[in-house]
Amino acid sequence: MIRYALTRFLGAIPTLLILVTLAFFMIRAAPGGPFDAEKALPPEIEANLRAAYHLDEPLVQQFGRYVLNLAQGDFGPSFQYKDYSVTELIAAGFPVSLRLGGSAMILALLVGVTAGTIAALRQNSRTDHAVMAVSMTGISIPNFVMAPLLILLFAVTLGWLPAGGIGDGSLRYLVLPVISLALPQIAYIARLTRGSMIEVLRSNFIRTARAQGLPERTVILRHALKPVLLPVVSYLGPATAAVITGSVVIEQIFGVPGLGRYFVQGALNRDYTLVMGVVVFYGALIILFNLLVDLVYAWLDPKVKYA
Repeated sequence: MIRYALTRFLGAIPTLLILVTLAFFMIRAAPGGPFDAEKALPPEIEANLRAAYHLDEPLVQQFGRYVLNLAQGDFGPSFQYKDYSVTELIAAGFPVSLRLGGSAMILALLVGVTAGTIAALRQNSRTDHAVMAVSMTGISIPNFVMAPLLILLFAVTLGWLPAGGIGDGSLRYLVLPVISLALPQIAYIARLTRGSMIEVLRSNFIRTARAQGLPERTVILRHALKPVLLPVVSYLGPATAAVITGSVVIEQIFGVPGLGRYFVQGALNRDYTLVMGVVVFYGALIILFNLLVDLVYAWLDPKVKYA
């Protein structure tokens, strides 16, 4: 297992390098520049700024310099946030994004697996149809539509929860953004769990367990749940990626000072190094999450063999 994990980790390096290359040249191909402010700078000042940030060098040379610095863990200075490096901005925003995304994934797993299991155990009942109808609604409505609707209902109309920001850091400020991020994932996980549970409950080893007189709760929790979780675990990698990228929009809607807001502001201001830093950091996280999912999958299913 350790050898497999090490091999996958080393194999991720070319993937990350391709991501860095594509992101670097796509960002530089976008119109505008980091010093295109409303009030034009004098030519000599702009020339000095471009020289200070090495933007006057050929693009290939800039790319080589960026990769070399990146290999040393240096994301470079931010063009927009003076006196701050991109590393410092990521360190400030990531804990907020991690708290938001982690809470959303935990909520999605707990609610999704529970709802899917209940729906499978009561197949074709009203409960089953209700769970599937809610799941379809959660899948159909994107979170950038759901978020304003939740704000309108729970913040503006009922006044139960704050509409945005993080305030004093209490949980009530996270409720609406976490629900907005978690709802689509709850829907997908519930549908996956239901389908997998129905298939597992028809298996011979479940019939054998029931024939031995084991309580239904023991059959479900001890024998059925582990194989049921296999497709759910496979989904967690893409789901985590969806939550991370989705948080870019949600953080902007709710005014949460996480990495997503830095990314949007960096893109609007053509802050090349900040956008690159967030993209590379997110890419590395997604690769890491997929690796962890593969390891958990192997633990759940010992029949899985890796080269």
